[in-house]
Amino acid sequence: MQSLTDTYTLNNGVEIPIVGFGTWQTPDGDVAYQSVQTALAAGYRHIDTAAAYGNEESVGKAIKESDVDRHDIFLTTKLWNEDHGYEATKKALALSLKKLQTDYLDLYLIHWPNPLTFRDNWEETNAETWRAMEEAYRDGTVRAIGISNFRPSHLTTLMKTATITPAVNQNYLNPSDLQPEVTRVNASYNILNEAYSPLGTGELLQVPMLQELAAKYDHSVAQLILRWSLQHKFLPLPKSTHADRIKDNTNIFDFTINDQDMQSIDELQGITRIATDPDTADF
Repeated sequence: MQSLTDTYTLNNGVEIPIVGFGTWQTPDGDVAYQSVQTALAAGYRHIDTAAAYGNEESVGKAIKESDVDRHDIFLTTKLWNEDHGYEATKKALALSLKKLQTDYLDLYLIHWPNPLTFRDNWEETNAETWRAMEEAYRDGTVRAIGISNFRPSHLTTLMKTATITPAVNQNYLNPSDLQPEVTRVNASYNILNEAYSPLGTGELLQVPMLQELAAKYDHSVAQLILRWSLQHKFLPLPKSTHADRIKDNTNIFDFTINDQDMQSIDELQGITRIATDPDTADF
């Protein structure tokens, strides 16, 4: 792990940069456009968005108008809850491609496993959704397919009908919630653990113990947490709309957290918020 362009190898052989730039809660328009442009200029080559974020058009425009070739960028988006099912998934994917101004995705994810709309038949609906995504993978529209916010029960149910194993499971993963059972099951399927909100939506930056450790390593709290994430072999997706922070979050390759301090950070479980339960979420 030496740079932003180092990669993990997914279970289908596709390489994915070990740190991604997240765009959740980044407003569409100039803010999203400038953030992605700044991230690419800072060296990020992995951009993560979603239909639900409402900023695919600005993300796509920033990528298209950047100095970085599209084929050098790993681009992820996600299927929203209202669009589960075979035909709806195909339409939603086509719309995302149009908004992003690209003819392929590097990764397409089911955003949530058990949407309120389909709570009575989520198993069947996920199976049909995944069938459409497998088709998109086989025809080259997407280079890899995966899931997000899936707990072990959702994953094992999906695998009853899936012919392709998800490459990624993107979850809320940070020192306040390591979700050990989720990450363990993912690893058993050779599914990469991606970490959204790796900084706990900023709340972890205020934790005194993390501030003390950051000072010890002469780095910011954000850099410390992102390094912790990498040392767990997660793929963190830090998000910011501030140019200085976007750049600072890349400086995580010149130090290593020792085992004792890694353990101390691990023991912060529940210090801020924990992951939303997908089976009770009201969306």
